[in-house]
Amino acid sequence: MAKFDTYRNAFANARLTRKDNGVLEVMLHTNGGKLIFNGHTHEQFVDLFHAIGEDSENRAVILTGSGDAFMDTIDPEGFDFFTPVGYDKILREGRKVLSNILDIEVPMISALNGPVLLHSEYALLTDIILATPETVFQDKPHFDFGIVPGDGVNLLWPEVIGSIRGRYFILTRQLLDAQTAKEYGAVNEIVPADRLLARAHEIADLIAALPPLTGRYTRIALTQKLRRIVDEGAGYGLALEGISAADVARRMAAQG
Repeated sequence: MAKFDTYRNAFANARLTRKDNGVLEVMLHTNGGKLIFNGHTHEQFVDLFHAIGEDSENRAVILTGSGDAFMDTIDPEGFDFFTPVGYDKILREGRKVLSNILDIEVPMISALNGPVLLHSEYALLTDIILATPETVFQDKPHFDFGIVPGDGVNLLWPEVIGSIRGRYFILTRQLLDAQTAKEYGAVNEIVPADRLLARAHEIADLIAALPPLTGRYTRIALTQKLRRIVDEGAGYGLALEGISAADVARRMAAQG
């Protein structure tokens, strides 16, 4: 049995399909529709990206979403932000999911099928980003919940679009449209929705045609700086997020 068969159906919120040339498409979803991100998907995606990274038969990876958004809805179910043990789990998963994406040692393409209002750092850790005209970026839930955006957006947006622009994006909850994101350097191509996946596969097929070690080692070479940034900053940022969550819990308890 091929390794892919051991995990292809293992993840309730990811539909995995792989072509004969090794191009793996990962479509995030909830019950076949738009993904609803929650504590269970937070945990699940750690194992998802680990499994993908451990499969040497993958030659390129396309990350996309289902429905009319890549990721724009969060549900608190499954999260425990407000106890030390609960937040320890979030911190460990938050660090691991970023490192596991970077440990996918083949080129990755994000095909962003709509708004990305949370966990845009997943896309920023891929190598090529395609968007539709309907795609917008925002870091919405952190400040909505009253907590520090320390899960990687704080590291990667300033790196990708520049320090001043990145800090403005985070602090003002800026809604960044696809064209502006392209001008800032966070998007490579804007593609009509009905052509998005086809274009992603065109690029992925070209990459998959490279000698296997060439594609793999190029991804490794291109992500060394990102690895350093994540290794140095992810744990600290998530710890600050946890402290702010504890303060939110204290304020909630004081109010009633």
